Amino acid sequence: MMVSSLKAAVVAGLVHTILAATTTTAPGTALPTLTISTAVASPSASLGATLPSQAPLPPTQGWCIGQIFCAGSLLQTVNIAQVYSDPKTFVDKPTGKSSQQVLADFSNFNLSTATEGEVVNFVDNDFLGEGLELEAATLTNFNPTPAFLNNVTDPLLKAFAQTVHGYWTQLARSTNQSAVCNDYPGGTCEGSFIPLNHTFVIPGGRFREQYYWDSYWIIQGLFQSELYETVNTTLQNFMDEIEDFGFIPNGGRIYYLNRSQPPLFIHMVYDYVNVTGDTSILQRALPLAEAELAWWANNRTMNVTSPYTNRTYMMAHYAVTNTAPRPESYLTDYLTVHDPTLSTPLTDDQAAELYSELASGAETGWDYSSRFEAIPQLGNPGLRSLNVKNNIPICLNSILYKARLLLAELYGTSNATASSNHLQVAAGIREGILDLLWDPTKLAFYDFNLTSNARNDIFTAATYYPVWNGIIPDEVLASQSNAFGYFAAVNLAVNKYNGTVPVTFNDWTGLQWDAPNCWPPLQYIILQALQAIPSNLTTNGLPTPSSDQSTYDLVPAGQLGLTETQLPGQPILGSQTNQNATATGPAADINKLSGTVINGGNATAGEGWRDTLQRELANRYYVSVLCSWHATGGSIPGLLPQLPTSELNITNSVGNTGNMFEKFSNLNVDASGGGGEYTVQAGFGWTNGVLLWVASTYGEHLVAPQCPPVVAATTSTTTSTSAAVGLQASSRGVIIAAVMTFMASVIL
Repeated sequence: MMVSSLKAAVVAGLVHTILAATTTTAPGTALPTLTISTAVASPSASLGATLPSQAPLPPTQGWCIGQIFCAGSLLQTVNIAQVYSDPKTFVDKPTGKSSQQVLADFSNFNLSTATEGEVVNFVDNDFLGEGLELEAATLTNFNPTPAFLNNVTDPLLKAFAQTVHGYWTQLARSTNQSAVCNDYPGGTCEGSFIPLNHTFVIPGGRFREQYYWDSYWIIQGLFQSELYETVNTTLQNFMDEIEDFGFIPNGGRIYYLNRSQPPLFIHMVYDYVNVTGDTSILQRALPLAEAELAWWANNRTMNVTSPYTNRTYMMAHYAVTNTAPRPESYLTDYLTVHDPTLSTPLTDDQAAELYSELASGAETGWDYSSRFEAIPQLGNPGLRSLNVKNNIPICLNSILYKARLLLAELYGTSNATASSNHLQVAAGIREGILDLLWDPTKLAFYDFNLTSNARNDIFTAATYYPVWNGIIPDEVLASQSNAFGYFAAVNLAVNKYNGTVPVTFNDWTGLQWDAPNCWPPLQYIILQALQAIPSNLTTNGLPTPSSDQSTYDLVPAGQLGLTETQLPGQPILGSQTNQNATATGPAADINKLSGTVINGGNATAGEGWRDTLQRELANRYYVSVLCSWHATGGSIPGLLPQLPTSELNITNSVGNTGNMFEKFSNLNVDASGGGGEYTVQAGFGWTNGVLLWVASTYGEHLVAPQCPPVVAATTSTTTSTSAAVGLQASSRGVIIAAVMTFMASVIL
């Protein structure tokens, strides 16, 4: 069990222990040597400057415990001072004094005359280093050469997979029990960390605690790495949280206790049992799986009547009860609501509703995307139109459908009543998905909008969630042409763009869950969805457009909701900087080769369209991870030398040994993604997990790329040509791209 007082307590740490980890011994044989890294205060104003005026405080949040790390005067004041560039830094710092003493020290401020320097001194004197409640953990039975490596035939790609496999030793954590504070409010200190009893793997970067949906893809990699005990302990932590809170929070901090994330716990349990054969976990897991599903049913489910059939379904949506800025993104949310450019300030009710929408957007995992904006726009105007709660999302309902099926299967014959009930509920969800979300003409799924009482028209990668989870519409099963049509956007993406499949084709919002960003989980889901298509629908070769058309012509009419000229451009860097490839016609498919695409692996005689798309996407993902890692200092002795300093200077990577980014650009195979409310993160749990799964699943089809040269480009005025690189926001003007002349000579 977790600390018994967690339901009414705040916990924290006492001493510095970790942030960045460096392994100095053989992987898995001992604890990594850790270096302490604590953010240094860097207020945007001079230390002598008076704090900006503040808006009235939001309401106290009943779900959040305490007056330091929850919405209130102290948290708002520290954020207004902009002591740290990332608001999450402060709320991850436990206090160095009792909560009463910290609040007493803060009460000495005269907020009308307080200066930046006084706030900095207060934080320095009363708070300790962020993340110090965790410590490095040894991974039980770590094998430096797991069997899956034998699936990878290319020596370079095998060596890279082994390198990534070793990164688990740097991301493994456990609770530093000696640093956990006494119970709130009478303890010696206060913090936001939720202590866990078992080892877990963190995503990395600012995400220094265990996260819910990230862990699904981390676990997929841990399976390949044969780290079954670590999968088990991860699940034990989630079960502890269900017991203590009734659900699994977004992440391991008290400021996440008002929201969850996409509910993949049952998927994880099922995969664990299926891979290991260890059914002993079910004695504990089955009743807790029931508890989690009950939480989603009671808190996130509603009746929806279809305008198409007049039938009513119980469908889930993301909807967080919240009327204040998220503590970990306090300043970001505060400025979204109190935007100085607003001609008419929001009312209190409007502000409260927007705070709820922002928190609900975070619960989706897609924070943020034009997918959930009523009026997609660049920046805060778009975010102020968030309409998350009034959307019935494809992803959430597909996951819950499959969770019911998996739970029924896990019961087997041990509880026929429970199994039958879950199958019945699943059938209802399936009917609702096909009625409300599926467009049989466009051959795609779209979120259902309760405000307009109709499907949205924004095409997103979420369209592939239902097939991943076992819902294949009759129209897809009707013919090979229709089955390909469902995946036609994937074919377009790998032909028209240098990277993988973007979240959407909207590249003008500046949001991280829009183009040009590509996320590892979505590439995994697309590959799994392709695998799910019955083989009798995949025997034909990949369709080709007519001689005067591009692959856009193969996309079902209306599916993307954009004309070909409205699609994002693919920049070409070379003699003419900031030039895009041709927007229409066959020349738009600049990556097309005979039987394959650039960095898409080698064509095979008799290959069906499904296998072609899998090969191309798997290769393109592997190339994106490897080349961006190489561009930021990664190297493999004897196989891949480190880039010269002149090139590493461009990516701010001198002295670095390679970054595993959380997201990538579909415009360039060696660039990270960008946009959003925080700088690009390295680490990175789900990137590693998907890479290892791809290596294990497609290893014999992976072909080593020749990564394009690192070049500096002049700053472009278009979003499409300003993908961020590296870890600093200032790097957005740097683009790592393939020059057109180079692309034509890539060795496949």
